[in-house]
Amino acid sequence: MTTPILASLEKMLAAGKETALLRFSLGNEYLKLGNAAAAADHLRRAVALDPDYSAAWKLLGRALAESAQPESAAAAYRRGIDIAERKGDMQAAKEMRVFLRRVQKALTGDSPNQP
Repeated sequence: MTTPILASLEKMLAAGKETALLRFSLGNEYLKLGNAAAAADHLRRAVALDPDYSAAWKLLGRALAESAQPESAAAAYRRGIDIAERKGDMQAAKEMRVFLRRVQKALTGDSPNQP
């Protein structure tokens, strides 16, 4: 399935206009469509193009978590937290800490509904 937005973004990429923002946008659109694996591919490229893109690290963590790759998701969140804190983006760091705790609970088998 594709959307007009996704088609437009893919056309820009095919035209050689690759940027971290374009890859981030593609990752976001693929996540909206439920294709977390494709999203993760684009988001990995986004952080390769701009390693300090904290929002891309956060979305990469989500895509990896939704792709059943919790260890990789945790690593992405940790890296994103470090970058966000260094840049002074405390809200993004806070959000990623919450997501990291959820992934870590899933890894250890702790259920949020357990007493």
